[in-house]
Amino acid sequence: MKHNLRTLLVFIALFSANLNSQTYNLLIGTYTNSGKSKGIYSYKLNLEKALFEQISVMKNVSNPSFLVITADKKYVYSVNESANESAANAFNFDKLNGKLTFINREFTNGKSPCYISTNDKYIFTANYGGGSLSVFGRNTDGSLTQNIQLIQHNGKSVNTERQSESHIHQVLLAPDNKFVLATDLGADKVIVYKYNLAAKFKILVPFDSITLKLGSGPRHATFNGLGTKLYVVQELDGTISVLDFKDGHLSLQQETTLDIQQGTINRAADIHLSPDGNFLYVTNRGSANNITCFKVDNNGQLSFKQQISSGGKGPRNFAITFDGKYLIIANQFSDNLVILSRNIKTGLLVDTGKRIEIGEPVCLIFY
Repeated sequence: MKHNLRTLLVFIALFSANLNSQTYNLLIGTYTNSGKSKGIYSYKLNLEKALFEQISVMKNVSNPSFLVITADKKYVYSVNESANESAANAFNFDKLNGKLTFINREFTNGKSPCYISTNDKYIFTANYGGGSLSVFGRNTDGSLTQNIQLIQHNGKSVNTERQSESHIHQVLLAPDNKFVLATDLGADKVIVYKYNLAAKFKILVPFDSITLKLGSGPRHATFNGLGTKLYVVQELDGTISVLDFKDGHLSLQQETTLDIQQGTINRAADIHLSPDGNFLYVTNRGSANNITCFKVDNNGQLSFKQQISSGGKGPRNFAITFDGKYLIIANQFSDNLVILSRNIKTGLLVDTGKRIEIGEPVCLIFY
């Protein structure tokens, strides 16, 4: 009996240790033009033991600042965020060894694509410098077709330095796969397009739009799990907007802010919900260099919980592990990834002190 009990206790200890030593797989998009980075990196991480293994790097791609991975994990797509080589790239992806194999590249016909998204049929890019959206088809082998639709935006707002013309910063698919949304930093708008499944050329059809706080600069947004709420972060003043989304129409429910310290220069960046949808996190660059946590109330509105340092300079995108235990921030200007532990119940973050040094990281995707 004692022997069986001892065996059981050893098994439980080993099982618990294995859980605590869980590994995670991470893709990292970067800027390459400074020479600090070689391209798209794949890492295997043991965050409990601080073991970080680079398992592959995809070279010879220009400024793959933003990435997307398909639902079946077979393909990865990236932007070339470059005024002279503005394009989208397609790669085969072997998730077992993290290896990318180049398939093809197609021009966006819009300058400086900074965001890319996908469904099972199309690829969409947000072209910041061109103030436009590009649509590409996906072939059965994962390759991109030529650009089949280019939608040019023409708008401006009150910030003369950043809003003299449209700047599309994100293109986001609604969870119901019936609508595609675009954030226009230059015009302070979120634009809704009807996704036309039967079309060959006019894939996206203008449907609705909403103008947010003037001078705020909508940058990134994220849906709740039901697709009924849209949370938008505005880059220029740190405003967070909570929008109701119903049948393709947006309406403002709440405005709050990241700007809780007087004199902060705001350059808000990325926004994501926790896996359980109970907490919202937002990064802020400028002079802030922090990440803020909000509690999501039962009605979808936000209440402030915490604001802590990003552990570096220029926090861009961040990613939360599937189990919700960790949050990793890509600090572009300090060339590092910062690992925060996360309390699943309270949402609060703690800096673990663990770092991964990598040149100009921007986009993080767990797979």
